[in-house]
Amino acid sequence: MVAAGLIGGGAGFGGAYAALGTTGSAPLSSVANSGASAQVGNGTIAGAAAAIAPSTVDIRVRAAQGTIEGSGVVLTSDGAVLTNNHLLTRAGSEISVSTADGTRYRAKVVGTSPSYDLAVIRLLGASNLKAATFGEASSVQVGQQVVATGSPQGLSGTVTAGIVSALNRTVTAGDGGGTRVVYNGLQTDAPINRGNSGGPLVNLAGQVIGINSAIATTGRSPGSIGLGFAVPVNTAKRVAQELMSSGVATKPQLGVQGTASPARHAENSTSNKAETSSEAGGARVDTVQSGTPAATAGVKTGDVITKIDNYPVADFEDLIARVGNFTPGQQVTLTIGSNARQVPVKLGNVQDTETANVQTGPRTTPENPGWGIPDHPRGPGLFGVDPFRTRSYL
Repeated sequence: MVAAGLIGGGAGFGGAYAALGTTGSAPLSSVANSGASAQVGNGTIAGAAAAIAPSTVDIRVRAAQGTIEGSGVVLTSDGAVLTNNHLLTRAGSEISVSTADGTRYRAKVVGTSPSYDLAVIRLLGASNLKAATFGEASSVQVGQQVVATGSPQGLSGTVTAGIVSALNRTVTAGDGGGTRVVYNGLQTDAPINRGNSGGPLVNLAGQVIGINSAIATTGRSPGSIGLGFAVPVNTAKRVAQELMSSGVATKPQLGVQGTASPARHAENSTSNKAETSSEAGGARVDTVQSGTPAATAGVKTGDVITKIDNYPVADFEDLIARVGNFTPGQQVTLTIGSNARQVPVKLGNVQDTETANVQTGPRTTPENPGWGIPDHPRGPGLFGVDPFRTRSYL
């Protein structure tokens, strides 16, 4: 099986966005660093849970197929809430949000970021909400204790705890319906289940360090097996601020298309680069888009990218995730080929209106757009939380 993806440009990281206005929002940076007024955990699980509870909300989206349930985290006192994009892809006319004190609001979509599975919604008529405090990605360490809050299976106010299991994990998540999201994730063993999607993962100070988005399953059970994944805080903060400011998020552009390792998806859709990196040997470039940063830097068809800065690249999906973890306009260095040729590249800046086109069969062409990697019933898989699938989104 072959997975193909185009980084930036026409087929970026899928989906669409809705820009419905952001009037009255305070900048995320001022909320995240509000200091004195922010309730901070006391270094215990109970303290962290108490700190983040007022900023965690329950989200219900009424769709034609039924009601989709998820979670979110309050960004501003006047009702901006960060959640997962995949909760909104089947959205009907109603989004209902309940805060920790039981108050229920109608909400509208401000903007979505399909590539990072993030979205901002606004609670209509809200005021005096408790905005969450956001931590720094540089302070997150493997092994540190973390707390997840949200509404798994509709049970609002649920608190679970665990540790950070890994950083910079390439996550390929989907709902079985074709679309896949590839991002650089934070891995945790804190139990998260369907309904936790969009909820916060926090440190023991009660600061948000990730947005819960996907879980690995065995293929026989849709529940937690101790392998959960969150969008890291550095990405979440940048995207949230852009969505609140303009309703549109951006993403870095490299400008190449290529194929993932066939072994990567031979039996399952689990992203486990610790096992495959030595076999995959890098991301082979099939096409370089004219006029893109890659073309300007001299990247050629047939090149095999093995590193971006100091991050090893196992295959093309790894490259998508690694590029997505940088910011638009950032200078990076590609390591190419067995001779480790060093190629400096300044990443471009494009609007995030669709995800990487990950598919089976021939790589994408205008005549053969294709979407998705089929489910593999025999093997484990990574899935986000979608209540209409047996193996499902959180």
